[in-house]
Amino acid sequence: MTHENGIDLALMDEVFQKYSQQKGALIPILQNAQDIYGFLPQEALQLIADKMGVSIGKVYGVATFYAQFYLEKRGRHILKLCDGTACHVKGTPLLVTALGDGYHIQPGETTEDGDLTIEIVYCLGSCALAPVTILDDQVMGRMRPEMMVRKVQKHIKDAQKAAGA
Repeated sequence: MTHENGIDLALMDEVFQKYSQQKGALIPILQNAQDIYGFLPQEALQLIADKMGVSIGKVYGVATFYAQFYLEKRGRHILKLCDGTACHVKGTPLLVTALGDGYHIQPGETTEDGDLTIEIVYCLGSCALAPVTILDDQVMGRMRPEMMVRKVQKHIKDAQKAAGA
């Protein structure tokens, strides 16, 4: 049951079977759907609403309330920029500018090639390392614009080499 946008909704069958006896399992079903697709496509949200017998508005409301859910496809690599007070004062706005210049995207966007998504987070609890970024779960502290762009480029290039090997 592949949708016209290339979304294979049949992948959700196992999820619905798993939670068929659990009333109110919307959040774990959304989590499973996001694990399958990497985000929550509109087609999957509608299917979840239909299968659970709830409105699409309720499903969408839950999906947009929690920061863990994404309604748009994300990049293969995720760069999180801390913009808590210490990081902001020590240079996060400069990092955002450098990324905008280098990758032509702003926080919340993904590069056209799907390589990188940039996100702003508010406090990573590492103020002594400000400004702090996290690239694919790798913490990078005391970032400066040029250094950060180089590290991101190298990380993506190394990942591409590893995938091609």
